[in-house]
Amino acid sequence: MFFFISQVASFIIMPLSICLAMLLSGLVFIHKDWGKQLIMGGITLLLFFSNSYVSNQLMHAWEPEPRQFEGLPVYDIGIVLTGVTLIDKLPKDRTFFNKGADRVTHTIQLYKMGKLKKILISGGLGFSPIHPKSEAESLADFMIWAGVKKSDLILETEAKNTRENALFSHRTLEENGYVDFPSTKILLITSAFHMKRAKACFVKTGLYPDTFPTDYYSSSPNLTSKSLIEPSIHSISIWHILVKEWVGILAYQMAGYI
Repeated sequence: MFFFISQVASFIIMPLSICLAMLLSGLVFIHKDWGKQLIMGGITLLLFFSNSYVSNQLMHAWEPEPRQFEGLPVYDIGIVLTGVTLIDKLPKDRTFFNKGADRVTHTIQLYKMGKLKKILISGGLGFSPIHPKSEAESLADFMIWAGVKKSDLILETEAKNTRENALFSHRTLEENGYVDFPSTKILLITSAFHMKRAKACFVKTGLYPDTFPTDYYSSSPNLTSKSLIEPSIHSISIWHILVKEWVGILAYQMAGYI
């Protein structure tokens, strides 16, 4: 129920949902002055949300800065969160990545540089699985193919959301002999836009990881005539990612998850 309510709430306040609601309401009441105002307001908001300079500035301010590989200490465990594959795509003899593949490729790079002794992959089947293979298992297959030793991989295959990633990762670490967490050096690896909520969930469970954000949506701010004037579908997508994350943080705070 909690998941359903948070999803509905995020859908209702999505920028595109608001714009469409204003435009449709304006069309229904087109013969009234306030109907015309709704249409104009919807168009104005749509232009604002599709402005790439504004959306990039906002995402750039939200995402934490990347960390340099050089100078990183050696970590006992690198915890990489899933949510980066097309879990409903068949066949399962390969790994189909979406936008967040950096979570995996950067984890492999850290491992091969000697920065990670072990890798814990956290992520289950999702809510409507069409195949019994978890996302953690799919990512493990790819990492082994890319040169990670199977003995250096630990899988957590039940989590369906960020809170469960933290809870079940904590449990899995304990099951694998990691009980002295203050002295266990942990590196949390996930998308930059998601890092604030993810780290807060892990801290709530008693784990205090360092962070390595990946999968950046923002670029260095650069004001150009194109970014200022030309509407961008990608910009609306950026707003949707941010709003969904903000709603998620608020919902987690209300539920006591962070």
